[in-house]
Amino acid sequence: MSEPVHRALGLTDDEARQIDEILGRPANHLELAMYSVMWSEHCSYKSSRIHLKRLPTEAPWVLVGPGENAGVIDVGDGIAVAIRIESHNHPSAIEPYQGAATGAGGILRDIFTMGARPIALMDPLRFGPLDDPRSRWIAEGVVSGISGYGNSVGVPTVGGEVVFDPTYQGNPLVNVLCVGVLPVERLVLGQASGVGNLAVLLGSSTGRDGIGGVSVLASAGFDDADTDKRPSVQVGDPFEEKRLIEACLELLDAGLVVGIQDLGGAGLTCATSETASRGGVGMDVDVSAVPRREAGMEAFEVMTSESQERMLAIVEPEGLEAVLAICDRWEVRAAVVGTVTAGPGGSDGGRLRIVDAEAGVLADVPAASLHDAAPLYDRPRHAPTGFNEDTRTGPVTNPATSCDDPAADLLALLCDPSWVFRQYDHQLFLNTVVGPGGDGTLLRLRHPDTGADTGRALGLTTDGNHRWCAVDPRVGTALIVAEAMLNLAVVGASPLALVNCLNFGNPEHPEVMWQLSESVDGMADACTAFGVPVVGGNVSLYNESNGVDIDPTPVIGLLGMVDDLTVPPPGPRLTDGGRLVVIGPAPQRELAGSAWAASKGQRGGGLPSLDFGVHADVARTVAQLIGGDMVLGAHDVGEGGLGVTVAEMVAHSGVGATVARVSDHVDLFSESPSRVVVCVDPERLTAVLNVCEAAGVETTRIGVAGGDRLAVKGLVDVSVADVVAAWRGRLPGALGHGTTQG
Repeated sequence: MSEPVHRALGLTDDEARQIDEILGRPANHLELAMYSVMWSEHCSYKSSRIHLKRLPTEAPWVLVGPGENAGVIDVGDGIAVAIRIESHNHPSAIEPYQGAATGAGGILRDIFTMGARPIALMDPLRFGPLDDPRSRWIAEGVVSGISGYGNSVGVPTVGGEVVFDPTYQGNPLVNVLCVGVLPVERLVLGQASGVGNLAVLLGSSTGRDGIGGVSVLASAGFDDADTDKRPSVQVGDPFEEKRLIEACLELLDAGLVVGIQDLGGAGLTCATSETASRGGVGMDVDVSAVPRREAGMEAFEVMTSESQERMLAIVEPEGLEAVLAICDRWEVRAAVVGTVTAGPGGSDGGRLRIVDAEAGVLADVPAASLHDAAPLYDRPRHAPTGFNEDTRTGPVTNPATSCDDPAADLLALLCDPSWVFRQYDHQLFLNTVVGPGGDGTLLRLRHPDTGADTGRALGLTTDGNHRWCAVDPRVGTALIVAEAMLNLAVVGASPLALVNCLNFGNPEHPEVMWQLSESVDGMADACTAFGVPVVGGNVSLYNESNGVDIDPTPVIGLLGMVDDLTVPPPGPRLTDGGRLVVIGPAPQRELAGSAWAASKGQRGGGLPSLDFGVHADVARTVAQLIGGDMVLGAHDVGEGGLGVTVAEMVAHSGVGATVARVSDHVDLFSESPSRVVVCVDPERLTAVLNVCEAAGVETTRIGVAGGDRLAVKGLVDVSVADVVAAWRGRLPGALGHGTTQG
């Protein structure tokens, strides 16, 4: 007996019954296909929405919060900034090059859909271990896909993360963030309005590539047989995207668009139902009017295809001729595929009807039922066996208590991601003040209309730490937010808004749902304490391979502002003769969740505690010192602890350091928060210490920069050359020699 259609499409029996109740009749195949993509985990957030509601989302400067294509904040001078982060994990595991490339393309459309010109991309990437050939193949393909698309479309990739860990073997994480700028008055939302207005499909023709794409691939786990899912991965064309960007921005500047929406996950079904639902109207869509690149496509294929580089614009009939003229000038295909109809006030209102010129009505559903009526699941959740909440506040024991060779361990923890960053153009637009490789990225803020330099700058960072969250997802996520604040502080920026990409395993596993819920609470705690609104995000579930869930990996993007960019920040550097000072509290005697503990195969324990008030004071003070040009170098203490922080400063500058007041390997490798190492000119040391004292922030003088060795009294004594070689050699030695075409 064949499997029921709804099950083949990924709908449960209960969901199919709910659809029939909504329609008052059995759904046909096309309607089931439309519900299956819109009610998928990727599109509907049916397992996470009840948790995401706990995040703080409002602030006076927030113009658009969660629920639209991108978050938008007002940064003054008549300028708004749009920001969004998304995942393309599952497509990239199947087809690395195209999966990553179309991830970049999709996030760009999320930004210019709001009326913003995209100005920068960032890519937090996570792969399996470097000694695994398939993981290396995936990494090379993903990096090539990002660079091939971003470089061609003309948007710089200015930073991100690169992590290699066994937890991601078979299930890489390819997250992508984009930021754009717009005049406040150009802001447009993804909603339809005006009965009789036209729905115009812009961009590429529709094909079978991407049918069920990310909406299906990201809503189930993987196993070794899933290479047959390659046809579901979208195929990108960055040159088409570039033309589409320019055409859409010109249409918006000319005031010819009532609403606009990109076609991403769930394709035309998503764009039509969401714009109609948000606007409180209905829509008739003529599926036979959709330009196609393949013959014989069925209606369900046209409606669910996720072919790339497509937008849906809502246009008044009298403006159609001008719209078509602009699209023709940019060589962008444009076709009227629908008409806005009445809202849900009457019996026929608020309907999304799919029609065919010859066959008549093919589907007839309430638009809102696709957009926001998906079932809401409060899935069972419980802590993993062995988790002890008392470790959050009580005394804990380090998972590893001895260290035979601290110097060797330190060198083994070093890794320079510059091989990856060299594949990306990060200087397009000439806005990049601090690019890849620093703690945070810094971009000059220019007015989007005139190009005039405002004298201010945008700070950006992306951060995640699966090791912390595997120990305690709530505390770990709060620590990630805190680290992001310090990454902005060392480039002189203060935080304004946060977006998140929550990468977790199978939500049908209670431990995974507990991890997700705890992580959301940790983010809410930190953002509330720091006054940072969450303006958007993405949830990526079913990140598992052969039944094994990844470690919980919430990734955040944090946007900040430098109000007066007079001099560039110094970066993580040392200057001969400079004094080394740790700004912030003394390290906690804890190694749980640290990179060093992981290198010894140790898991568990309790994470260092985070004092929100102390941390905020440290961040403000560091940003003040950077803005005042008072330090020669700055680097926050994060992964690898104080040892890796100083070693990276040595590697960046080629200058050695002598460090004291580090008692043992616990002090050397502890990742306890709220600490920044600065290098200070001896003549300015007193002034720096006075600023910290006035702010109530602790300081510790730990050493001096200079010479050709990195020496930590009683623990480490290695040459600068060895530090640089260990830092620079790891990735080039493993990557860049195999195929890069996915």
